[in-house]
Amino acid sequence: MSFSELMIFCVALAIMAGAPGPSIAALVSRILTNGLRDVLPFLAAMWVGEAIWLTVTFLGLSALAQSFAVVFVILKFTGVAYLLYLAWRMWRAPVNIADAALPRRRPLHMFGTGLMVTLGNPKIMVFYLALLPTIIDVKHVTLTRWAILMAALFCVLSATDLTWSFIALRARRLLQSPKAMRIANRTSAGMMAGAAAVIAAR
Repeated sequence: MSFSELMIFCVALAIMAGAPGPSIAALVSRILTNGLRDVLPFLAAMWVGEAIWLTVTFLGLSALAQSFAVVFVILKFTGVAYLLYLAWRMWRAPVNIADAALPRRRPLHMFGTGLMVTLGNPKIMVFYLALLPTIIDVKHVTLTRWAILMAALFCVLSATDLTWSFIALRARRLLQSPKAMRIANRTSAGMMAGAAAVIAAR
């Protein structure tokens, strides 16, 4: 694998990961409501999910993944249901700043949600199962090359997702009045519900 292939992979991954989509919408909406700390397990699960797709592609399991498509459909709709539940909670969240945050979810719940959203996100599936083989020769990937790509994946994903996270965190800090909190809560609920609808529709 040449340096140019690695750079093409990083650029393509950055574009895919940085483009607003269901995962980013779910991430930003949760940060607007509860802050950054609450979504750290969700972020970690997103990165683990993408690492799983990368590994599946390199192991030549694309056909196997398609054969077990029903498993991914179940994962997808389980994630959709939980996102809709979060959207409902955000819509009904109080606007008193002292009470505005949603109850903290257990880290394992947030991790499971992030994993389901990532494994069931059509954009991510298309990138790894269809587009990635056109960027990198997956037939001749050694363990060393896989490790290099995995390191690049975590670097790119952490940079893009944390950028979105800090933008959302900055916006959250600007929300001080009950009216602004109500708008933020309902905007977040709309984003979360929209993310669920996009995942469900594809």
